[in-house]
Formats: sequence, C-alpha cells, structure tokens
Amino acid sequence: MIGFLVSMLIIGIIAGFLARLLVPGRDPMGFWATVLLGIIGSFIGGFLGYVLFGKDLDEGALQPSGVVGSVIGAVIALLIYRAITSRRRSALRR
Repeated sequence: MIGFLVSMLIIGIIAGFLARLLVPGRDPMGFWATVLLGIIGSFIGGFLGYVLFGKDLDEGALQPSGVVGSVIGAVIALLIYRAITSRRRSALRR
C-alpha cells in the first residue's frame, strides 16, 4: 500500500510538471496542486487507456505507457481546469 502511494506521488509530480510545461500559459498552482493535477491525470489516462485499448492493472502500475497516459490525462485535466476557472473569472467580472 505504501509503495502504491509513493508511486502515485512520483507519477503525480512528473505528470503534473510535464502537463504544466506542455500547455502554454500561466497557472498559479503550487507544488501540491501540481501533484494533485498529475494524480488526477493519472486516473484520467488510466481510464482512457482501459477504454481505448482494454489494458488492465495486471500488467503493472508503473510502465512507460502508463506514464505517457498520465501526462496526457494531466494535460486534459489542466485544460478542463482552465476552462472552468476562466468561465468563473469572466462571470465574476460582469
């Protein structure tokens, strides 16, 4: 269980940082928000991988395709976050 949590933390750091690096623009996020972004992205990437390719956890949690899926999921999560916060900011300005 502790190994799973540590691997989620490491993948969260990597995926969150890479997503923020790949998506242009400024995001006022701290370290823990970036980790949370990466962890959420990992779940999104895992879900999309399962739906599209039928992969399962039997193949192991830490593999290159899983890390790539986590980064893609984190990019999707970051774009959704930006869309929600930009709507909220524009609604507050009115």
